[in-house]
Amino acid sequence: MPRDCLTLEYDGTNYHGWQRQPDLPSVQTHLENAIEGFSGQRVDTQAAGRTDAGVHALGQVVHFDLDRQWDAFRVGEALNFHLKPEPIIVVDAKEVSEEFEARFSASARYYTYKILNRRARPTLDVDRLWHVPAPLDEIAMHEAAQCLVGNHDFTTFRAAECQAKSPVRTLDRIEVIRKGDIVFINLNARSFLHHQVRSFAGSLRMVGDGKWQAADLKNALEAKNRSWCGSMAPACGLYLTQVDY
Repeated sequence: MPRDCLTLEYDGTNYHGWQRQPDLPSVQTHLENAIEGFSGQRVDTQAAGRTDAGVHALGQVVHFDLDRQWDAFRVGEALNFHLKPEPIIVVDAKEVSEEFEARFSASARYYTYKILNRRARPTLDVDRLWHVPAPLDEIAMHEAAQCLVGNHDFTTFRAAECQAKSPVRTLDRIEVIRKGDIVFINLNARSFLHHQVRSFAGSLRMVGDGKWQAADLKNALEAKNRSWCGSMAPACGLYLTQVDY
């Protein structure tokens, strides 16, 4: 059976996340409706990451199976037609082997969290970043964040409703950089816990505005207790940017 693989870009503002939900708009529902629209077949899609409500993607990867083989270019073009006017777009489409799985074959996932750090509120990027008007020290944030790199029990930075069997994950990289008024938190790992990146961002904001020192972040990690986490950052600043295989 032919297996198609898509790379998607979407604005998650008006969706209740990636995953299909009864009576609620989701990216998965719109994509599967578009697939049925051009192929006449109802399919189940699998994504590399189940992004939450309000979270965006620049490089979400999805696979699905169709009963007949279609040219990959035509699949992408047809889906983009049927996805209109939703803010979901196929940026790449290709055929892959039947063994490929968007979720389980992934070797690394990359996320970026964006903070607008200026007094004035955003206009063009409303719902696409977190506005923090108080000055942030991105150098202090970056230095403190390095304690998170490596294999750790991330219970402190894990949502209470997280369904992962283990809180242990290996964070391969985290960096905090500034470009003008935007502070970027860039990080990658093979997999992440539910709300892990947003929990990191909220805690690092406390370092950036001087409420926490680097030792406080390290103590929060070592506590393995959700109550030690800083306030969780809003979903609007989070982007799934890339998935490696």
